[in-house]
Amino acid sequence: MKNLKTLFFFARLPIAVSLAFHGLVRLPKLQEFSGWMMKTMEKSMIPEIITLPFSYALPFFEAIIGILLLIGYRSQEVIFAAITLMSILIVGSCSIENWDTVSSQILHCLYLFALLIFINQVKPLVKISDI
Repeated sequence: MKNLKTLFFFARLPIAVSLAFHGLVRLPKLQEFSGWMMKTMEKSMIPEIITLPFSYALPFFEAIIGILLLIGYRSQEVIFAAITLMSILIVGSCSIENWDTVSSQILHCLYLFALLIFINQVKPLVKISDI
């Protein structure tokens, strides 16, 4: 059973680090990041009243989800939150026709989905809180 915990830790490590550091590197320059995102989303159909608060919240969401995934806290729920966040980002990227970024975001979703499959495969073997 300990092998499964270790395996699951290393399976989620890359995506957890990616999400955590996407957020953590943006936090010290939050205003600059928000300005960049607002400029990037200028031609989007998404109204500024939604984009502006999201631009300030996104780094916190990324950092929190990444850290929670890293420590393995309620992994299944955190993965659902990560997929939801990625789906929101996909909407934004599609709204400005940034297809390269959409591809990267879909890749993140597929990786997260693979983690969900892993959880569901081992669930009968161990308690979910053990992984």
